[in-house]
Amino acid sequence: MDFMSDSSRNQRRFRTFNVIDDFNREALGIDIAVSLPAGRITRYLDKLAEYHGYPLKIRVDNGPEFTGKTFIDWAKSHGITIDYIQPGSPYQNRYIERFNRTYCTEVLDLYLFNNLEQARKVTEEWLTIYNTERPHEALNNMTPSEYKTLKQAA
Repeated sequence: MDFMSDSSRNQRRFRTFNVIDDFNREALGIDIAVSLPAGRITRYLDKLAEYHGYPLKIRVDNGPEFTGKTFIDWAKSHGITIDYIQPGSPYQNRYIERFNRTYCTEVLDLYLFNNLEQARKVTEEWLTIYNTERPHEALNNMTPSEYKTLKQAA
């Protein structure tokens, strides 16, 4: 999990909260808002868990959203281990960093959004393509969805 930021056509800054599954490179979701405090983050993760289930471990940086009481208590209440990367070591969270670069290049850098709703719509469309149509070399040229289905059947 990680954050990114961008701005809309009217220069209003917004942030994205990107969540991927390291195992199959599936992008579980991207929340987009002007502000993404820990309470919103944990509610979004609960929403994702309704479909994907809760993970055993989450790898994150040492940002205030992840080191505060709200997030730590949330993780504890769901039996989730928090794996903090070392400060200044984004390579320890390489899958999300790679994903962020792709999302930036293919969405954030290509569009000048009029509003947050447009950013959300374009992002959702892109996520569908990313997960279901785009093969990944690391997954033997399968899409994240194909890889997940294959592993669940095994």
